[in-house]
Amino acid sequence: MKRIVIPFLSLFMLGCGDDPLPKPKGYLRLEYPAAEYEKAITPLPFSFERNKLSEPITKVKTSGKSKGIDVKYPSLKATIYLTYKAVNDDNLDSLLRDAQNLTQKHTIKADEISQNEFLNSENRVYGMLYEIGGDAASQSQFYVTDSVNHFLSGSLYFYAKPNYDSIYPASEYLKKDIKRIMESIKWKN
Repeated sequence: MKRIVIPFLSLFMLGCGDDPLPKPKGYLRLEYPAAEYEKAITPLPFSFERNKLSEPITKVKTSGKSKGIDVKYPSLKATIYLTYKAVNDDNLDSLLRDAQNLTQKHTIKADEISQNEFLNSENRVYGMLYEIGGDAASQSQFYVTDSVNHFLSGSLYFYAKPNYDSIYPASEYLKKDIKRIMESIKWKN
């Protein structure tokens, strides 16, 4: 009996100690460099300012009547895809509808979609910026047009499974770049 009681009591005495305390929650702190902008040189009929953190634009993709360029951010594992289409007499309504429908396809996964109208009468740039909250594939989409000759749409995508909490800091950083692209668009005549 002593052989059973003594080891049991010694384990009981050694097992007592300080009460365990939960560790405080830790949050990932991501810091990005202050954005520095320069004019993006493209063969398309518009110019804009790009963040120097992005890669220089090296090629234009052509698909039917549209042309596209990619503004790549390798360090953020993201790309802003820009698609340009010429406006003619009867296609502005369909271009606007297509851009809006592309955003609405994200409502399945989105928690919210907010829209912000953009007007720059001096440079004839009018558009809309959509900010998409939740685990949607794209966190930001936009379009701009002069309503006569030019139509440009853009979408932000990450090279990762969409997890809103994880990509939120990078998404917020790149939303500023998207706003800068919209603000700095100048159409070439």
